[in-house]
Amino acid sequence: MQEGSRKAIIAAFFANLGIAVAKFAGFLITRSAGLLAESAHSLADTGNQALLMLGSRRGERPADSAHPFGYGPERYFWAFVVALVLFSMGGLFALYEGIDKLRHPHEVDHVVVAFVILLIAVALESYSLRTAVKESNHVRPAGMSWITFIRTSKSPELPVVLLEDVGAELGLGFALIGLILAEITGNPRWDAVGSIAIGVLLVAIAFILARETKPLLIGESASDADLEMIQSALAGSVHVNSVIHLRTMHLGPDDLLLATKVDFDHSLTVEQLANAIDQAEIAVRTAVPKTTTIYIEPDIRRQPAS
Repeated sequence: MQEGSRKAIIAAFFANLGIAVAKFAGFLITRSAGLLAESAHSLADTGNQALLMLGSRRGERPADSAHPFGYGPERYFWAFVVALVLFSMGGLFALYEGIDKLRHPHEVDHVVVAFVILLIAVALESYSLRTAVKESNHVRPAGMSWITFIRTSKSPELPVVLLEDVGAELGLGFALIGLILAEITGNPRWDAVGSIAIGVLLVAIAFILARETKPLLIGESASDADLEMIQSALAGSVHVNSVIHLRTMHLGPDDLLLATKVDFDHSLTVEQLANAIDQAEIAVRTAVPKTTTIYIEPDIRRQPAS
């Protein structure tokens, strides 16, 4: 895992842990449905950071006989589990609590305490989001939009933390609006509506995370830019006539598998052909260092039958 991803996860973990404790304490004092929903949200986020750290550590294990290509995909698996946790523990719980309080409204006690806790949570979440944005900018290409970065990143940690932090800020906004309306109107159902809005938000974020993680989990090819550099490196290698076809798959964010058929100079001896394959592999790894596993099959490009 890149150091920037690790920093963002650690910052998010401690921020969410502190926020979860503060929100739950606030719920015990105020009985606010929005605070309870937000405490479940922060607790889910805290667990999610721990899962991301677990996935990164397990993904760094060296290859063995049972997993000859390594354990890199574990990082994608645990990112997918994060989406499931956010959906079930965060989203569904907030929806249940909001609907229950909508049917059986309860006055919010000590509303000032609730506001103070939510504002402290906003400050802590802003720190976590700032860290995630700062670290993401180190790896986000210049000019690339945040939406494109989240959709195309092969490293799951930073997009997950970014989406969680943005969702947390929006969720806190919903909780604050619900409390303000409940206090102004004297109708505690607005607090319940805030909880329902938080639940809908978390379910939506969980869906986005699952959708973006799924292609990586089942095997996604290299980016268009990397494919172009690999193609150029192979085509420009010594004794290469043409690249017949190539296939790539991410085994991890920085672990790319390449399998390709290449038409080499037909006059080469076996020893010369082996040297040419070695040179082609060196050229590819120089162009795209993340291409850690390469299989090159020499072949002859055949003209289609007329």
